[in-house]
Amino acid sequence: MNPPILADGILNLLKRIWYHLSKRRQYQFGLVLVLMMFSVFADIVSLGAVLPFLGVLVDPARVYSHPMISEAAPFFGINSADQMVLPLTVIFVTAALLAGGIRILLYWANTKLSFVIGADLSIEVYRRTLYQPYQKYVARNSSELISGITNKVVGTISVLNSLLILISAIGLITAVTGALISLNPVIALTVAVSFGACYGLTYLQVRNKLISNGERIAHEQTQVIKALQEGLGGMRDVLLDGSQKVYCDTYRNADTPLRAALGSNVFISGCPRFVMEALGMVLISGLAYSLSHRGGGITEALPMLGALALGAQRLLPALQQAYGSWTSMVGAKSHLLETVNFLDQPLPTEVIGPQGVSEDLLFKDAIEFKSVRFRYESEGPWVLDGLSLTIPKGSRVGFVGITGSGKSTSLDLLMGLLHPNEGEILVDGQPLSGGRIRAWQRAIAHVPQSIFLADSTIAENIAFGVSPEVIDLDRVKQAASKAQIADFIESRPEGYSAFVGERGIRLSGGQRQRIGIARALYKQATVLVFDEATSALDGATELSVMKAVEGLSRDLTILLIAHRLTTVQGCDNILELESGKVVAQGTYEQLCQNSPSFRKMFKVAEK
Repeated sequence: MNPPILADGILNLLKRIWYHLSKRRQYQFGLVLVLMMFSVFADIVSLGAVLPFLGVLVDPARVYSHPMISEAAPFFGINSADQMVLPLTVIFVTAALLAGGIRILLYWANTKLSFVIGADLSIEVYRRTLYQPYQKYVARNSSELISGITNKVVGTISVLNSLLILISAIGLITAVTGALISLNPVIALTVAVSFGACYGLTYLQVRNKLISNGERIAHEQTQVIKALQEGLGGMRDVLLDGSQKVYCDTYRNADTPLRAALGSNVFISGCPRFVMEALGMVLISGLAYSLSHRGGGITEALPMLGALALGAQRLLPALQQAYGSWTSMVGAKSHLLETVNFLDQPLPTEVIGPQGVSEDLLFKDAIEFKSVRFRYESEGPWVLDGLSLTIPKGSRVGFVGITGSGKSTSLDLLMGLLHPNEGEILVDGQPLSGGRIRAWQRAIAHVPQSIFLADSTIAENIAFGVSPEVIDLDRVKQAASKAQIADFIESRPEGYSAFVGERGIRLSGGQRQRIGIARALYKQATVLVFDEATSALDGATELSVMKAVEGLSRDLTILLIAHRLTTVQGCDNILELESGKVVAQGTYEQLCQNSPSFRKMFKVAEK
């Protein structure tokens, strides 16, 4: 169930996060709240033990003379005032140790819960991002996505941890203030109101700065990742051009304000502590002076003074924790908002896992485009405008045309990555829509111009997306053999276990393309799509790769986008696109004879 749309205040953002927590995490959150109550109770018990403990140290006879104590003492074998010192000392120490132990347990539970929730949210953000439509994905910057999945979720973990600390601190503040009121209402209320007002006024002064710092942090974290991606991703060109300084400056311009904003928020969260500690010492000194001038002098006032001093010692850190936690949450509001927006990304009606749960779509007859129109933006130009074509099973079809003619968009539509604005795409006479899209995509393999290779073994790159422990090595070898790269792989000492390096840096362009073809064949797809897969290769390497393609089974339907004549020359049918429409089609010989634009495109001489 999708959460309702709420305003973007901190508390409402936290409510939206709550909708995305599992029932188990919500239950664990409740258990932590119960543990907080025990911690507060233990703190009050330890604080309550201070007054009798100090009293028995200063004047045991007076404590023993209290009617309640004098009646109960004999039941515990205490028959004189002096015998009370040791038991009360043990009780006080036990209470203090118990309170400390529960606080440690609570701190562990708070930290553990916030980070396991953070892990859940990070995984869910990544999952929802991966399941977004291709059209939405290409409209985003990859730096924004990476920053959202990493930095923004880390900021959200910080908010959750701060929330738990804030709740605990508020509970402790309430309980300690109540205990102090029972000792001396005037002094307790004066102390609580004074410190609370100081923290409140401080927050009002720094609130806008916290928010602006948070927005700066969220923005610059994305820019830092962008600078790293561009500098490290283009390392070869950076080294050749000697442009290291440009990328260092770009990184510095993003990282410096990021660190400044982070430092500013840390200072804002922590600085009131020192002022409040000094103010607390002043109040305790004034209280000691005032009580010492009452009847009985300092001796009579000492137990009360000690209890109030210990209460203030507990109250001040709790107030600082509450202030620091709230300011941290406000400072990280932008992270929280972006994480919530990622979490609110809709999932498909039926989310299908990597192995799929629906039946495979068996391609038997033909793919048909019927008056398909498509544009990327509602007010943008039509990229495809009434495209109609038919692709029989087992055919080799080439797509040619100038840049922007709609070739890649046509194949993205055919692969179900994009969806027509008007018209429809049929596979074996059935519309490509709904649950059929995912089933159809399992029948397709895509070989792009730039093959993505992970920094893993050759076998893992051929069986891309398959867990290493379930890779079928025989199937890998068969795919490599059909792609004509088996001899190269098997000539290496490590064979299929050899690492290819990041993005395949240890392989040539032709070898990377052949691995791409082998990957497609390992998938056992019935439709292979080559999107300018050989345009970056030299002529000899392209001929070798195309020879491998031409040697594939005629049961495979092969679609090629190309800007080179040699890539499409062997196709059964070549479709020439212009302004999103088929303006000519036929074999290579037919187009050379009948299409001037085709001859001009490939510089074919007229006969």
